[in-house]
Amino acid sequence: MAHQWRFFRSGGFDQVRLDKIEDWQQLATLDPKLWAALSCPVKGLELDPRMMAYLDDDHDGRVRIDEVKAAVAWALSVLQRPEVLLTGTELPLSAICTQSEAGQKLLASAKRILQNLGKPDATALSTADTADLALIFPADQLNGDGVITVELANTDALKQLINTLLELGIQTPDRSGAPGINREQLDQFVSAGQEFCQWQQQGEAVSKVLGDATDEAWQLHSSLHAKVTDYFIRCQLAAYDANATAALNGSAEDYAALSRQLLNASNSADSHLPLATVNSSGMLPLTKGVHPQWADALACLASLAGNLWGNVDAISSADWQLLSNTLQPYADWKAAQPATVVATLAPEVLSACLHSDTVAAAIALIDADLAQQAEAESVLDVDQLVRYQLSLRDLLRNFVSFESFYSLEKPAIFQNGRLYIDGRSCDLCLNVNDAGKHAKLAALSGMYLLYLDCVRSNGEKKSVVAAMTAGDAGNLMVGRNGVFYDRAGIDWDATVTQIVSNPISIREAFFTPYQRIGRMISDQIQKFAAAKDKEIEAQSAAGVGDAAKTAAAPAPAKPAAPFDVAKFAGIFAAIGLAIGAIGTALAAVVTGFLGLVWWQMPLALLGVVLFISGPSMLMAWFKLRARNLAPLLDANGWAVNTNAKLSIAFGTRLTALASLPSGSSRSLTDPYEHKSSAGLWLILVVIVVAVWVFWRQGLLAVWL
Repeated sequence: MAHQWRFFRSGGFDQVRLDKIEDWQQLATLDPKLWAALSCPVKGLELDPRMMAYLDDDHDGRVRIDEVKAAVAWALSVLQRPEVLLTGTELPLSAICTQSEAGQKLLASAKRILQNLGKPDATALSTADTADLALIFPADQLNGDGVITVELANTDALKQLINTLLELGIQTPDRSGAPGINREQLDQFVSAGQEFCQWQQQGEAVSKVLGDATDEAWQLHSSLHAKVTDYFIRCQLAAYDANATAALNGSAEDYAALSRQLLNASNSADSHLPLATVNSSGMLPLTKGVHPQWADALACLASLAGNLWGNVDAISSADWQLLSNTLQPYADWKAAQPATVVATLAPEVLSACLHSDTVAAAIALIDADLAQQAEAESVLDVDQLVRYQLSLRDLLRNFVSFESFYSLEKPAIFQNGRLYIDGRSCDLCLNVNDAGKHAKLAALSGMYLLYLDCVRSNGEKKSVVAAMTAGDAGNLMVGRNGVFYDRAGIDWDATVTQIVSNPISIREAFFTPYQRIGRMISDQIQKFAAAKDKEIEAQSAAGVGDAAKTAAAPAPAKPAAPFDVAKFAGIFAAIGLAIGAIGTALAAVVTGFLGLVWWQMPLALLGVVLFISGPSMLMAWFKLRARNLAPLLDANGWAVNTNAKLSIAFGTRLTALASLPSGSSRSLTDPYEHKSSAGLWLILVVIVVAVWVFWRQGLLAVWL
């Protein structure tokens, strides 16, 4: 018979229940269209990161349906009591299947782990036992990763080889956490060392062209070559035309500029001057008459090249070319020097590291380590199984379905903490890498979102997004501060950096029209008052200016304009008509209201309220019903496979408003409360309007 799946309705879609081991065993047959998610990122979730790394077989940073199915199938295949996957925080050794070869290896590896931890009599393993791989894989034992450490070396020569590579920065972390080297790195070092040694051997024939001072002479020649070549070319030009001699040497202006500076032998201000005085003979003095900046170098080079030039005080262009030709093979050899880090090693150290016996010993040790690969990977399989037993059920309840999120028993794996701000707490908080990019897609969720930068006193930073699903916008604004508590209970200072505005609640929508009208009236009054204040200020300034002009030069008084009675009568008539129209309208409203039967009056007031707030509440109701979790998760790299709705009732559970504890006493007397007289004025207006209406209807005369 086909497996009978059980579904529950939450969030507007059907979700599968996975609380029986039979459901896990049939998970591979569940239609992918019924999964809540198709993939999720490995990082940024409140799940064991090592377990997520085990799930990610292709190491692409994402976990997909097939990888989840494979993980469940493997865990079931190596357990004879698979029900331990549903509960518990430890893996009993008795639950491991001993009927299969894989199960037998797992059990042996589990016992080896406990033996290394000094717990040979333990009957269960937990993630705490396998947390530190250095305890499971000591650095002085073979662990199958092909990396050898200094602790594994059994000879001084091998230790020197490994230490030399580590000092050069050539290293790979061992499973124990200690630095070591692998076969590829060893081969690259040996190849580079042999190439460098071969290059050194090639240089033996050319490195003694000038004796032991060949290298020093080459360096001096390289530093002087450009300046010497410049000097001989200048001499050739002077020989070509004697009129050019003065111009090719330093001018009076050059020396005048130098005379105003503090000179020294290495001053670069006069480096443009020739090496020596330019002359048509083309001879370069080696001692006297040489520019101070290069005099010492040229003299030193002359002493080193004495075998070529002899004991002379000056050299010609041919002499310099002879030295250049002599040093050219050495220069070519130096240019061919391999660019490798082994060049920094002392010759005796490099020779010892490249000794054939030492290299062979290192290769043999690496091969011996790799021979332990199967056993070591079995140890890692134990760690994998222990972590699956602890956290795989949480993944299924947040991937195959969103049961954890909608049950509210514990936070979902994508909820990273709780935000306290503006008298409320928000439980739907997610990690964010790029707030601007995240907000573009997350805005489609229909939720009111706060993006916050969180920092700690130690300088640690991160960004989160919090969904406000109850209450109202209130005093929420960019720059508002709150406190964020992560899942570990650590507090962070949180500051709002961006807001995505959407309706929050029906209550907020009810008061929104009145708030808008109040803001509009307030803004208009402020604008009117500001305009009048500016007008009075301008008139006052103009009056003072006119008075000053009049006092300075009295002008003949103009006859006052005659009082226009008709004009003012018209103004008062218009004012009276306006007041009468307003009064008539109010009278009609009040008369109509008083003409209703007593039980109709509340309905009329309710109708007025619905007329004002109804459209806003209706629009908010439609938007709140359409709130969707999927865009919020998709913006974080998920591939949500359904419309995970956030109903109004569920939203009130995700955002808690401040409330007094039950049984608390409360005093309503506030000595500093603002005493508003608006209520008295409203009552007075109502009384005046009622008296006027009763007088118009003749009721006042009857009562009197």
